[in-house]
Amino acid sequence: MITIKEAKSKKELTEYIKFPFSLYKDNPYWVPPIISDELASFDKTKNPAFDNAEAYFYLAYRDNKIVGRITAIINWSEVNNQHKRKVRFGWFDVIDDIEVTKALLEKVYELGRKHNLEHAEGPMGFSNLDKVGVLTEGFDQVGTMITWYNHEYYVRHFEELGFQVEKQYIESIFPFSNVKPEFFQKAQELIKKRYGLKALNFTKTKDIMPHVDKMFDLFNESYEKLASFVAISDVQKEYFKKKYISFINPEYIKFVVDKDDKLVAFSIVMPSFVEALQKIRGKLFPFGFLQLLKAKKHSKDVVFYLIGVHPEYQNKGVTAIIFDEYYKTFSAKGIQTCIRTPELLENNAIHLLWKNFDPIIHCQRKTYLKNL
Repeated sequence: MITIKEAKSKKELTEYIKFPFSLYKDNPYWVPPIISDELASFDKTKNPAFDNAEAYFYLAYRDNKIVGRITAIINWSEVNNQHKRKVRFGWFDVIDDIEVTKALLEKVYELGRKHNLEHAEGPMGFSNLDKVGVLTEGFDQVGTMITWYNHEYYVRHFEELGFQVEKQYIESIFPFSNVKPEFFQKAQELIKKRYGLKALNFTKTKDIMPHVDKMFDLFNESYEKLASFVAISDVQKEYFKKKYISFINPEYIKFVVDKDDKLVAFSIVMPSFVEALQKIRGKLFPFGFLQLLKAKKHSKDVVFYLIGVHPEYQNKGVTAIIFDEYYKTFSAKGIQTCIRTPELLENNAIHLLWKNFDPIIHCQRKTYLKNL
């Protein structure tokens, strides 16, 4: 018999977070989250996503043993402002038993029907800066700290339960040796002169902080035309500053400004924390944070997390300036591998940015939708 219980207490939520640690215990491709980080994300008093969303965390039990988990989410900004009558689900993990999957998803349907919503979609988080998609190809590839890994049978469960593909994402990888500066060095000089632009580089995190709010504003402007985009609020900006900026080498954040010092483009690259996260198994203490610091300083792999260009400057080659700055930084640091996080298959503009680097698509993922 399958029993579904809502995880509410810190103890229950910790069990919720730890379930994948047993499910993927011997899997070399799964990247564990930081347990304390996940707990903070699920804390309604700490995560500003709950200002405009509600979420419920469910665990599935059989014989008093956890066999699955799911989060049911309503992003009210999405429902009320974009008129998308959708209930989301995320943080979905389950044993290979479709009856468990069915029981967990029923809790998502219940929440959606309670609020007269029209369909359920997932896996996805609270916002566009959360993890997204079920892995459909690339099960033999190591993930990143900002993607979910899953077993192959997840897709079969969704399809057998009548879900349809809603969005498709690709992830790609290329060796830094593929980057040939002749593709952007001359171009970036011309673009700087033509539009009166210059690059901003940083060596200290404290020097970045005054620019971060403007960066998030530009992020909202850059992506607002994408059908799935939900803007980042002012409160969320503060939260993401605290959550992510400390993980990023200041040298890996690049800005482009115009003659009036107005931000027109930005990019955030993170060092790969995969090896460190797999070693520390979710625990920052007593020595986990030292492994993360080591990775931050010495990792030879980097993850392209975000890139944004003001609509007025899109299709004007501004990214050549960003690539030139990264080329100089990565050459000095001996970077070996560049990894791209999930990008919508339909976002052709972003895919074209990388074509000269001959990236290889190594992972694909999808969100699935079902009408209620």
